[in-house]
Amino acid sequence: MKVILYRDVPNLGEEGDVKNVTAGYARNFLIPKKFAVPYNKATKVELMQKQQAINRRKVQRVTDAAGLKSKIEEMEMEITAAAGEQGRLFGSVTSIAIVDYLLSHGMNMDRKKIELPEGGIKNVGIHNVKIKLYGDQSAELRINVIPAGAKRPEKTSPKNETPAEDSPDDEKNSEIEAGMDDAKENNPNEADKRG
Repeated sequence: MKVILYRDVPNLGEEGDVKNVTAGYARNFLIPKKFAVPYNKATKVELMQKQQAINRRKVQRVTDAAGLKSKIEEMEMEITAAAGEQGRLFGSVTSIAIVDYLLSHGMNMDRKKIELPEGGIKNVGIHNVKIKLYGDQSAELRINVIPAGAKRPEKTSPKNETPAEDSPDDEKNSEIEAGMDDAKENNPNEADKRG
């Protein structure tokens, strides 16, 4: 059955495309959901009238996708996950985590457009993930998976420094305390006067 798509339908086509589909798919899904209308003389004329507006929308989508691509490729998603000694994650980084990250940065993305390896990302390290945008445009998001509990390189502060060797002040205090103990042993009367 021939239909005209009124909306973009994944894995089928874009708004304004004329497609051949099974009659059941058209009658049970596309037409009731208003994704498409049957192709006939009336709908063909209507499509020709709407074609200019459809083309403008397509050009806008291409422009939007180019802007989105540059934004995504400037970003680096950092995620902390529990991992074993060999760097293998106990779980995996899935498309849902990536969608949530993009959403937190104002980008609403369908998780089906994110191309991950089978089962998601399963190792620590840097990974590049391809995200389909519009048409043949896609972007690569850099994802840095850090093992939970790993120390990140930071500016050293006095709290993070390792304890230094005994300072000169500590040595003086130790010598004074040692001298007092010697004095007590050598002169028991001195110790009694102080105590």
